[in-house]
Amino acid sequence: MLAPAAESTVSAQEIDRAEKAELIALAGRLTGPRHPLVDDPAWLAAAREATSLLPRTLLTTLRAFRNDPSADGVLLLRNLPVTGGDPLPPTPGVPDSVERTPTVAAAVITSVMLQLGEVIAFHNEKSGALVQNVVPVPGKEVSQSNAGSVLLELHIENAFHDNRPDFVGLLCMREDVTGDAKLCTSSIRRALPLLTPATRQVLAEPRFMTEPPPSFGSLGGVRSAHPVLLGDPEDPNVLVDFAATHPLDDAAQQAMTELREAFMATMAAHRLRVGDLAIVDNRIAVHGRTSFTPRYDGEDRWLERVYAHLDNRRSRVDRPGGGAVLN
Repeated sequence: MLAPAAESTVSAQEIDRAEKAELIALAGRLTGPRHPLVDDPAWLAAAREATSLLPRTLLTTLRAFRNDPSADGVLLLRNLPVTGGDPLPPTPGVPDSVERTPTVAAAVITSVMLQLGEVIAFHNEKSGALVQNVVPVPGKEVSQSNAGSVLLELHIENAFHDNRPDFVGLLCMREDVTGDAKLCTSSIRRALPLLTPATRQVLAEPRFMTEPPPSFGSLGGVRSAHPVLLGDPEDPNVLVDFAATHPLDDAAQQAMTELREAFMATMAAHRLRVGDLAIVDNRIAVHGRTSFTPRYDGEDRWLERVYAHLDNRRSRVDRPGGGAVLN
């Protein structure tokens, strides 16, 4: 199980009243009965055009984070609008829940993520929807997926996939009323100094295999043997899912255990509140979630999730027709 995490010390940017009004106005350009569905290429093109209208201070923050995600690999934005003033509907409670109709929240999170790269989804995950709901689902409590409510192990999002997201955005629509459910994050930049040179060497060798998460069903495939640390040895990327990555020998097992301990020692917990958007750099930061007890009464924790990647050409081989959905 995850060790108790310190409360978040990650710096956060509060959206002020004027900026919030700007975001609601931006969302108004992308919502309403005359707009196509979220997954329609025309809507995504409109969102790509509208993203330039984000408040200037927010644009500056996003551009800086894209250039350097800091030691934590996490950006917290607070007080974003999730509705235009209307009551929030009940938390969805069905498997594979997504947002197909443009809403204020869907417009805001998509516009923000488009400043970090191109918004993407995966065909075998939630039917390839671009805006996905992260909600507890009855009968899925023990699942190591976004539908579960037991402790969710630290992981890189879709670690098994060659074209996994570079950024993961999680927008809080409704917070956990108990306060138990917390987003936990750590980064390899924090954890690396705690690893011995020998452990770093093992983690940099192709001695690990990773399975797809349960949200992909049985269709995701298994990536070939891979390193857990990639790139510059002094500032590597990390590729691991502690629920789905399997070491291939005893030394790899020991190295992976030490890495997990280093992540736990440097981990922070974030209690997301309504309007909080946590953006995780999926190259250097792992994330997970503490356990909680859903009530399935329409008032459970509800996040919206959107992926982005930096290089649209890199994934072209996995995007039939050049669309936003990867195989």
